[in-house]
Order: sequence, then C-alpha cells, then structure tokens
Amino acid sequence: MCGAAWTLKKAAPCLPLARSGRIDPSAHAALSFAMSNGRGFDADVILSGGGLVGQTLALALDQAGASVIVVDASKPAETLAASFDGRAFAIAFASYRMWRALGLGDELDAVAQPIEQIMVTDGKLGDGGRRGGPSLLHLHFDRAELNEDGEPLGLMLEARHVRRALDNGVKARPSIKMIQPMSVSAIERDPAGATVTLTDGKRLRAPLLVGADGRRSFVRGAVGIRTIGWDYPVTAIVATIAHDKPHGAVAHEFFLPNGPFAILPLTGNRSNIVWAEPRAAADALLKMNEADFLAELGRRFGDFLGELSLEGPRFGYPLSLQLAERMIDARVALAGDSAHGIHPLAGQGLNLGLKDCAALAECVADAMSVGLDPGDVSALERYQRWRRFDNVSMALGMEFFDKLFSNEIRPLRAARRLGLAAVNAAGPARRFFMKYAGGGAGDLPKLLRGESLAA
Repeated sequence: MCGAAWTLKKAAPCLPLARSGRIDPSAHAALSFAMSNGRGFDADVILSGGGLVGQTLALALDQAGASVIVVDASKPAETLAASFDGRAFAIAFASYRMWRALGLGDELDAVAQPIEQIMVTDGKLGDGGRRGGPSLLHLHFDRAELNEDGEPLGLMLEARHVRRALDNGVKARPSIKMIQPMSVSAIERDPAGATVTLTDGKRLRAPLLVGADGRRSFVRGAVGIRTIGWDYPVTAIVATIAHDKPHGAVAHEFFLPNGPFAILPLTGNRSNIVWAEPRAAADALLKMNEADFLAELGRRFGDFLGELSLEGPRFGYPLSLQLAERMIDARVALAGDSAHGIHPLAGQGLNLGLKDCAALAECVADAMSVGLDPGDVSALERYQRWRRFDNVSMALGMEFFDKLFSNEIRPLRAARRLGLAAVNAAGPARRFFMKYAGGGAGDLPKLLRGESLAA
C-alpha cells in the first residue's frame, strides 16, 4: 500500500505489497537492475527512532556488520536525566542475554535486580485497621524450579540505567552514526532503496528504513501501514517506593477491581510500583500530597514489607492497545512500539520490542551473508513471519487477562481464583508459563540465545 501523497513527496511508485504484507516477488528483477547500476547509499540501514529499541537494534545491526544511521528526535541531555522516565522494566532473561551479547553486561549487571520468584494473586483493599495485600489463593513461580543455567525469571532495571548503558554502548561504536535531535520529515522509495528527508533538509539513503519511532510512528503513517486498537480508560501510576523490609527478589502482581497492581523489586529495599486506576482517580492520586498518596498506596500494597515512603516523583502513563496491520512494507520494517503497543500487564511490552531487534538483525545479517541487501524482500518477509504471531498473541493474551481479572463479578472472581490455584498445583503448566514469560519458548534468534551475530 503506497503512502499518502503528503508524506511521500515526489516518491517513485511503491513496490507492490499485498494487504497481508507480502511483497510481490516481481520486485526482485527491478531491485537487481537498480543495484547493478550502483545507487549510492549513506548506510545499509537508516533507523528512525533512537530509544531503547532503536539503540538496541543499532547495536545488533552493527554487530552483524551492517552500517547504521540513527535519526532521533530526542535530546540526550533530557532523556538521560534521572527525572525523564520513572519506569523500571521487567526484562526477560532471554532479552537480557541479548544485551550481554551486545556488550552491555558489565554495566547492567551492576544495577540489575534479579527476579527469583513471582507471586500472582487477586488483591484486596484494606479498610479500617486491616491492611490490604494479596489473597490466599495464588500462583507462585520460582526460578529454582526451572533449574536452567542459574538464570533468574527476569531482571528489574530502572529506565535511567538502561538508557545510560545503551547510550554508552552506541558511543563506543563509531560505526553507528547518531543524528539528534532530528526527525524524518519525508520518505521516498524506489525498487532499490528508501530516501529520507530530515527536518533540516538533509537527505539520506539506504536499502532499508526501520521505523522504531514509537506509537505515533511517522514512518508507519508515511508508508500507509494502518493500525487497530483502542484506549483503555485507565492510567498507570508509576513510582519507586522504599520499604523497611527486604523484598527477597519477589515480584508481586495483584489483580484489583480497577486494574492490576504490580510490586517489582529493585536494588536495595526498594520496589517499583505500576498501579492502574481509572483516569480521573489516577489524576487525583498523582496530585495528592505524599502522605495521602502513601495512605492510599498502603491499602493496596499491604504491610508485608513494612512502612513505605516515596523515592522520587510519580508518573502517569495513559494505557492503550495498538497493533500495526503489518510489520513490513517495501524497503521498510517496523520494530517496537511502532509495530505494537500492549497492556503493561506482565511487563512484556519492551521485551516484545527487544525480540523484534534480535529477529530483524538476524534476518538482515543472513541476507547480507548470501549477497542480498538488508532490505531484500526475503529478509523482510522472514522477519514478519518470525515476529507477527508472537506480538499479536501476546497483545490479545494480555487483553484477555485484563478483562478476566479486573472486575468484581462474583462467578468470575471465584473461577479465576480457582484457576490460579489449579495452575499453581500443576508443575508442567507452571514451568511452561515461567519459560514463556522469560522469553525462552519458541524459535529464538541467536541474540536471545546469547550468541553473537558477528561473522
């Protein structure tokens, strides 16, 4: 599907692309002709977007031997500030293997908090002198049960630490060219490659353009890839909490009537909370003074970790679901939030984007190893086949669990509690969920197995 005229200024006709995202094989002949005439390229791959996914992908492509230019609208001084992003990420052990394989292990190991156990339960609110917290029926995941190379179920990393490690990693590779703050303002494509115009008027050309520019992706819109999805009527409140007692490397997920409430362990006696509430209630909570906020927090948190205090500001993130109809177009691929934005339940959003990085980098590396260019139709189609089902199934799965658990309908409440207890009693089912959540299930790209893409 060709992009709209206002985004593809003076563009050559798009390569044939069916609604399914499958590129017409007849484009191969035109591509071979164009390449044989020596079109000049500035890089093998241009990345629009230099966030967590964009920089990870740049490192992976660089390791695979591809030259990369990253165009990013943000200002490093702002994104690297501690106050920029209050989130912390639950990183699957497979995703963490990739960061280690890309050379970030030493820096991240120093600030990562392993997750050794996960408790999933219905939650309850405290009232009067009775404190809230988890209910008795629960689902308990324990790393010791997997017994696989001593890896934890996942690792908690504060966003500020991840941004700093990625920034240092990219700076250590002069073959990666970062252009920021800068944005892509127009895209033109022909059978041989994609040409982007930047907001300062400069033009760059490469065989492959990757949109890693977030949910409001300019690249996705410019090439005519539509999205499906909807807003959730809730906001996620995110904050870092200090507590008196140690968390024991246990992550908690409570399901409350208004939405999930997660307590995620950080280094020291600290945890990151992700607390979903209806928009109006969330706005009020974000504006409360600290004492009142902690009182409301305690009703949900319970007293099992002792007294609570705020460490740093509170952040609010409106939630929505968004899926691109396809992940590729002629000479274009999408990765991360440009392709999929899901409910934060289970903390899988960033992990899906990191899986995209591993798969796309390997598809590009394999194409180049047999003499094809990075944007070859076969590489793009392989990438979409590899990632599309996992992204859609995870998004729909999180939607199902959110609807099942975030309500107080009595029959459903009884059924879900019994379901949690039943899965908890079934060892094989419990181990499958642990492996799937850790990113260790299915056909894994090399980087997710901890292997390098370097020749």
